[in-house]
Formats: sequence, C-alpha cells, structure tokens
Amino acid sequence: QVQLVESGGGLVQAGGSLRLSCAASGRTSSSYNIMGWFRQAPGKEREFVAAMWLFGGTTVYADSVKGRFAISRDRAKNTLFLQMNSLKPDDTAMYYCAASTSISLTVTTGQYAYWGQGTQVTVSS
Repeated sequence: QVQLVESGGGLVQAGGSLRLSCAASGRTSSSYNIMGWFRQAPGKEREFVAAMWLFGGTTVYADSVKGRFAISRDRAKNTLFLQMNSLKPDDTAMYYCAASTSISLTVTTGQYAYWGQGTQVTVSS
C-alpha cells in the first residue's frame, strides 16, 4: 500500500505563492511510475493540474496552470512538490497528490490508484 500525505495549503492573496508538499510512504517508488497533482473546487469535478514521470522527469501541466505552477520531486525524501506562483482566485480548491502505475504519463483521474487526503488552497481577490 502507498500512503500520500499533502501539506502546505493555506490562504493567500491573489498574485501570491504557495508550495505544496506530498510525502510518500509505504511501498517504494518503484511500485508506481507517475506522481501528480489534481484539484477539486466546490461543485466541480476533480481536475488534473500537473504530473511527473518518475523515471525520466518528464512533466505535463494543465493549460490553466502552465507557466505559473511547477512540479518537482525530492527522490531521496520520497516527496513531491507543487510550486504555485501568480495564484488566482480560480485556483481555489482542495489539492490532491496522487500516484499511478500507468506505463505512460497520464492526466486521467481514473489512472491514478493512490490518493492523499488533500490540502486546501484558498486564494482571495
């Protein structure tokens, strides 16, 4: 089993920055190939934000965050990060860390088998 624990959320003004962290434990990272971030705003479906192919570093971003958010990883600490800059009120959501065993980089929610509990990000205008 894989456990994912997010942290770093909070309340920030528009234009500000936050860095989310996701600590992975349990089965080793060789058990999954991809780690990513998703978000869900009230009344909306969960949507893809960013993902990283762990064995080459290839990344992919949603168009809505491209150029503002950056996904990275500390392999030694089994920790995934999401640096969020130039935040907008539309970025307000619960942010989830997830891991996938897919054999190719995927942005599809259903391809992610492991999920954290989420961390709330609120951006005020």
